[in-house]
Formats: sequence, C-alpha cells, structure tokens
Amino acid sequence: MSAVMYEHSPDELLSIGDVAQRTGVARSALHYYEQLGLIAAQRTVGNQRRYPRYMVRRISLLLVAKRLGVPLSDVQEAFASLPMDRKPTPREWRRVSKVWRTSLEVRRRQIERLERELTGCIGCGCLSMTACQLLNPDDELSERGPGPQRLTETGERLTGKGSRQERR
Repeated sequence: MSAVMYEHSPDELLSIGDVAQRTGVARSALHYYEQLGLIAAQRTVGNQRRYPRYMVRRISLLLVAKRLGVPLSDVQEAFASLPMDRKPTPREWRRVSKVWRTSLEVRRRQIERLERELTGCIGCGCLSMTACQLLNPDDELSERGPGPQRLTETGERLTGKGSRQERR
C-alpha cells in the first residue's frame, strides 16, 4: 500500500472560502487584511477573490502577531519589503524575521520597564499617579499631554483605541 502525496504549487489559487477554512480567519478579516495591503488576491472574471497559496503563510504570521499583541502597523512595516506577486524567498523571510525580532525586543524591554514601574507604584501604596513623588514628581508628565506618557521609550504614546501615534 503506497501513500499518495499531494504537492501544491505555492502559486496555486485558493478561493476565499478555502483560505478562511485553512487559516481559521473570517472572510471579513481577510478583506480587511487585503485593504491594509497585508495580503493580496487576484480577481476572476466574475470578480471573485483568489489567493495564491503562499498567502496562507502571511496570514498565519498575522495570527501569530495577533496572539502576541503585535499591532497591525508593526506587521505592515515588517511585511513592507516582502513581494506580493510571488512566494517570498527564504532570504526575504529571514530579513523580515530580523526586523520583527528587533521590534519584539523593544516591546519586551518596554513591558519589563512597565512591570518595574507598576511594581514600584503598587509597592508604594499612594495610589496617585498625579501626585506620585517617585515616578511623577509635581505631575511633570501632565505637560506632555493626556494618557500614559511613560509607557514607551520611542516617543510614541498610545491613543484611546490602542493604536500608536507619534508624539509631536
């Protein structure tokens, strides 16, 4: 008895239903990712989306990023150098991996810093972020604007919806 091996070409085109089933991502999310330029589909004569099989890897990495809490803007930046019209080479994926690794390292340091600051605040017991003499003497951070001013070292601050905005 011999096993039948099915090999798929990376350029094989999959319907949106096939991609949704394969990745577990809702069709509406696939449309959204396409709008953001994270993935690309070809159109049939009947205007139906067809995704090259290699897009499944990109979508899988989007899911990993989502699970890690990586903002889509960071994923867009990492994917910007990858070709959309062909399967990326291993070298291209390594380059993206290096960019992403650097980004994740920055995030790790930010989380560790926040953890230290929160531990200090919780240990202090004053429960006042505006009057805290340890982390915010004389409420100096209020001059930078609203919101959590000390969360990032990169000059970004979180806006109300969790997206990032450059500080001016």
